[in-house]
Amino acid sequence: MRAVLQRVSEARVDVAGETVGAIGEGLMVLLGVAQQDARSDLDYLVDKIVNLRIFEDDEGKMNRSVLDIQGAVLAVSQFTLLADCRKGRRPGFSAAAPPDEANRLYQEFVAQLRQRGVQVETGVFQADMQVRLVNNGPVTLMLDSRKEF
Repeated sequence: MRAVLQRVSEARVDVAGETVGAIGEGLMVLLGVAQQDARSDLDYLVDKIVNLRIFEDDEGKMNRSVLDIQGAVLAVSQFTLLADCRKGRRPGFSAAAPPDEANRLYQEFVAQLRQRGVQVETGVFQADMQVRLVNNGPVTLMLDSRKEF
């Protein structure tokens, strides 16, 4: 399971010209689900995301989590995070989970964030979405439940 996190001052996602999810300060999370992903991958990412200290404290140091600042998460499913671009000119997506399984784990991801006390807004699974955000910092991080960076 892969996630791209962006610390934002605001973010929103639109579908067919209508805003379906919007947040103020918090995290924009793009989530990609791989074929082999299981509950342990999900648990790892949720725990990491809610506790990662990437928001500034009163001294300007990254020392607060999204929970600490009572921030929100805008979670958008993005299978293209699993793209393999090593060969040829067209990305391959064979590592991505089938849509039914990816949606199940994406919905569980959102539910677990909410259970941890995070306000969560979402996109629409498999929709053509337009995502707008103001990256604060900028701070952009990549997480992968199966790789060490």
